[in-house]
Amino acid sequence: MGLVAGIIIWVVVGAIAGWLASVVMGTRSGQTLGEDIMVGIFGGVIGGLVLDLLNIGGDVSGINIPSILVAFFGALVLLFVLKAARGTAQV
Repeated sequence: MGLVAGIIIWVVVGAIAGWLASVVMGTRSGQTLGEDIMVGIFGGVIGGLVLDLLNIGGDVSGINIPSILVAFFGALVLLFVLKAARGTAQV
């Protein structure tokens, strides 16, 4: 896979995962598409690291359901931490 294809995959997976996480976490009204993409991309990194630490293995390897789920999980964690830092998180 080339560099451009890899970037496109991360942007598409990030957009999907970031949007889904913002809907679940209730931050949808305050997030733009660019923020969804950034949350999803950082979520993919966070999700991959956390799942690797748990020996489950998490890899964003293309535009597929497992990659979206890894990024979605990480995006949920990221949005929860951001909401907690702002004092708006509810458990």
